Amino acid sequence: MSQTNDPMNPSQDPSFETVLSDIPLELSVELGRVMLTLREVAGRLGPGSIITLSTLTGDKLDVRVNDRLIARGEAVAVGDRYGVRIVEIVEPGKGQ
Repeated sequence: MSQTNDPMNPSQDPSFETVLSDIPLELSVELGRVMLTLREVAGRLGPGSIITLSTLTGDKLDVRVNDRLIARGEAVAVGDRYGVRIVEIVEPGKGQ
């Protein structure tokens, strides 16, 4: 008996994953945010400046794909680079 692919379910097609596998997505990790006035930016921003962010040490960081929250994680050092260890996957519809 031959297997017929359902056109309404493209994931059954073995080439579906192959076709989509090289589509670029932007993954970003948000360390924190802060609201400043233009005056504060002009007065405080310069070489050596430290801007305090809203995120506390130890807080989970938001992991986003194409601006959609998909996970939360912890900052880690990987050699001389930063990385993120995923500790929570956000349920669809729960991300902001």
